[in-house]
Amino acid sequence: MQAEQEDRFQEFVRARWSRLVRTAYLLTGDVHHAEDLTQTALAKAYRSWRRISRSDNPEAYVRRMLVSCNSDRFRKRRVTEALTAAPPERAGRDEGAGRVEERGSLLAGLAQLPPKQRAVVVLRYWEDLSEAEVAEVLGCSPGTVKSQASKGLAKLRMNPGLAADRTVSGGREQSQGQGPQGRGHSHVPIHGQVQGGSR
Repeated sequence: MQAEQEDRFQEFVRARWSRLVRTAYLLTGDVHHAEDLTQTALAKAYRSWRRISRSDNPEAYVRRMLVSCNSDRFRKRRVTEALTAAPPERAGRDEGAGRVEERGSLLAGLAQLPPKQRAVVVLRYWEDLSEAEVAEVLGCSPGTVKSQASKGLAKLRMNPGLAADRTVSGGREQSQGQGPQGRGHSHVPIHGQVQGGSR
């Protein structure tokens, strides 16, 4: 890799590392697995960086690799997971114990979803991707994304640990009726319909 491409790759890693690790954490349920998964995806991206860097959205390519590597992980062995209430790289958020406990309930519910449903929910609501973008990442149709999101949310709504009148915004809880706060901060509608509909 030429020096200029190397510098661009290193800049990409510095800018996107925390976000990729947070996504990987929601997919794996373990901080160490999340970091390993992110490193694996970035290693693959490094080998193809010249092509990836010319794309309109390099992060989308790497995110697709992240999901693919996690799927490979599940195919190789059934992984036992125990999500904690605090994903990595969350410094600066001062929250009460009750809120952390409720987030823990959501993450525990997320851990119960099949890998594809979890990936759809994470990408659709935490990453704030459109159905078409999620479909592109996962290599499936938008209809499949819609179906998997619906099934995943239905399972989360049945989780007894989740409060009945709360939604989650980017891992943070938010009362019903409040709008999205921008990319990466859309609702995970535990009860009721998806806030704002599909993009």
